[in-house]
Amino acid sequence: MTVYRITRNVAEHRAGWDALYAAYADYYEVAQTVEMRDRTWGWILEGRIICVMALDDAGKPVGFAHLREFLRPLSSTVAGYLDDLYVDPRQRGDGVVGLLFDTARSIGREKNWSVIRWITRDDNYRARAVYDKIATRTNWVTYDLAP
Repeated sequence: MTVYRITRNVAEHRAGWDALYAAYADYYEVAQTVEMRDRTWGWILEGRIICVMALDDAGKPVGFAHLREFLRPLSSTVAGYLDDLYVDPRQRGDGVVGLLFDTARSIGREKNWSVIRWITRDDNYRARAVYDKIATRTNWVTYDLAP
C-alpha cells in the first residue's frame, strides 16, 4: 500500500507538475503551451498561487491543488478559491484527493478564510460524487464575460 504525503515545497517538482498539469488541461480540453505553464509556474513560485502536491512513496507527484485568495465584499471576508485540482488516474480512489482537501482546509484555517470555493464541469460525475460528500453545493450559476 502506497503512503502518500503532501508538500507545500513544490519548487523541486516542476517536471512532475508539468506532466500532471498537462493531463489536467487535456481532461478539460484546454490547449496549453509551454509559455502558459511557465507563467502559471511563475505565479506559484511568486506565491500568487498556493500549490500543494501529493507525493507517492518515491517522492513523485501524483496530484496537486492550486488555491488563491479572493475578497468577498458582500460578507466583508477573505476566502480561498480552488482553481485547479487533479489526481493521476492511477491513484484515484487511494485517498489522495482527501489529503489534498484536508490540506486546503488547513490552509483556509491558517489564513482565516471564510470559505473555500470552486467550480467543476457539470459532467465531472466522479469528482462531484466526492465534492458532494465534503462540501455544500451552491445554487450559483457561473458566467464568463469577454472583456
